[in-house]
Amino acid sequence: MIEARYTVPDMSCAHCKSAIEDTLRGVSGVETAVADPGSKVVVVAYDEGRADEARVRAAIENAGYTVTA
Repeated sequence: MIEARYTVPDMSCAHCKSAIEDTLRGVSGVETAVADPGSKVVVVAYDEGRADEARVRAAIENAGYTVTA
């Protein structure tokens, strides 16, 4: 299990939080996703055999947000 942190600078509210978390939970292999608009950080735990960093980043970007780190 990998736990990764992503900075999402344009996440600013509860709607953003829900959109990102819901999108990530739909990615095969993602176990947990917690977005914090206050710190602009998303913490994702995923099974490295079923998901990878590229898929996680793409899911956040497909939800309409930018990942900077």
